[in-house]
Amino acid sequence: MALQQIKFYQTGSFAVGNRLLDPDQRSVQSDTDRANSINSGHRACQGCGEALGARYALDAAMRAAGGQVIAVNATGCLEVFSTPYPESSWQIPWIHSLFGNAPAVATGVAAAMRVKGRSDVRVIGQGGDGGTVDIGFACLSGMFERNDDVLYICYDNEAYMNTGVQRSGATPPAARTTTTPAVGPEPGNRFGQGKSAPLIAMAHEIPYVATATVAGLRDLEYKVRRAMEFRGARYLHVLVPCPLGWGSASCDTIKIARLAEQTGLFPVFEAEDGQVVSVSKIRKRAPVEDYLRLQSRYAHLFTSPDGERTIARLQARADRNIARFGLLDGVPPSLPDGMPQPRSRNDDEAGR
Repeated sequence: MALQQIKFYQTGSFAVGNRLLDPDQRSVQSDTDRANSINSGHRACQGCGEALGARYALDAAMRAAGGQVIAVNATGCLEVFSTPYPESSWQIPWIHSLFGNAPAVATGVAAAMRVKGRSDVRVIGQGGDGGTVDIGFACLSGMFERNDDVLYICYDNEAYMNTGVQRSGATPPAARTTTTPAVGPEPGNRFGQGKSAPLIAMAHEIPYVATATVAGLRDLEYKVRRAMEFRGARYLHVLVPCPLGWGSASCDTIKIARLAEQTGLFPVFEAEDGQVVSVSKIRKRAPVEDYLRLQSRYAHLFTSPDGERTIARLQARADRNIARFGLLDGVPPSLPDGMPQPRSRNDDEAGR
């Protein structure tokens, strides 16, 4: 379905799920026939961004695949809170793999479906940033290199939240974790560490790579649907704030995710065959300080003598992302010569 411009006039009302829209414009979650892939009864923390992101992503995939989806889940928060033995909140075929081999197991499932001639069954691998960016990175790169027919979704809460909030390769600079305490000359996680999984996925030149946040749930649904239109390896990286690990209020999960995008700290874009094809423009630019103040993992930046300098360094990173991806209207991205300019996808264009 082509993108449609949608205007919302329901602020302050009790309308839920965009049910006032025409049926072809409604979100997957407003459909009474939605899959409810992950159902009530799980044990996620209040305000968990990962539970929200997984529900929207898997239900969108189920609709796109006509209900024929098998999910492979790495060890991590999503697996632990959704399947406390002997219970499960999943209502789809779902496999729990080890911490680091979800991409490899998903590849095996896809190969089995191919041998059986079941091209209608689609396979999704999923995990947190620890199981994706760190422990499972070799398996993920192999999946990309072989161009296996799997959509892999990383729910990025920027640390190992399930095992005690330890630093991961996706933990941002200056963030406090149990293994990067706010002590010493450079408190929190050091600058220059970690990796960008979306950019590495693009370097493999796989058919489709995209980023999203739980602040743009209709955008997330669109990107899952778009990913399901491709065959081969696809990668979706979703920012999912964690109130427990980030030290934020559970009611601020969506607000924080939106600020991550609006500051430029988390660029939202799509790429096909290694090239950026669209970006979500920043509608109302915010300073990174607005984002940092809502999280106690950055509290030391507002009490230490060098905190102002560190905040300035984080602002510079955000400014670099804005320039690199062209996230502001009138500011073209900094792309190599000959690379086409990506199109803009504002919130209403994405149908959020």
